[in-house]
Amino acid sequence: MNAAPTTASAPPPVLRRLGPPLAASAAAAVPAAYVAVVDPNAPGHYPDCPFLTATGWWCPGCGGLRCVHALAHGDLTGALHDNALAVLLFGVLAVLWLRWTWAALTGGRPPGITVGGRRWALIMLLVLVFTVVRNSPVGPGLAPPLL
Repeated sequence: MNAAPTTASAPPPVLRRLGPPLAASAAAAVPAAYVAVVDPNAPGHYPDCPFLTATGWWCPGCGGLRCVHALAHGDLTGALHDNALAVLLFGVLAVLWLRWTWAALTGGRPPGITVGGRRWALIMLLVLVFTVVRNSPVGPGLAPPLL
């Protein structure tokens, strides 16, 4: 009894491989485009942060919409002032997306992301330090202006 010969399957066409990274970028671009058009610096367009309302402290995400708006208009300084942590996150996400897209273009494996316990602890510590510093007397440059 002869087994059927196995044939190596050809990699999917490049457009099919690019589908997931392009869909992810579209999923991010649509809300970013909305925030670029609807200015979060004008009161009444977006709800207030419940953490800020309840505590009077800026949460790690406060100023994130203003940050996206500033980045969409090419204002890196304003974006850093509104939420430096978000700018860092967007940079990391951009690098990861570029690696994913490159792997799709070249037919390689998508890069895996492994975040172990130590990295999660460092990320949480970074978020905590950012939150405390932006709410302390030395960190007003890290807090968005009140509306």
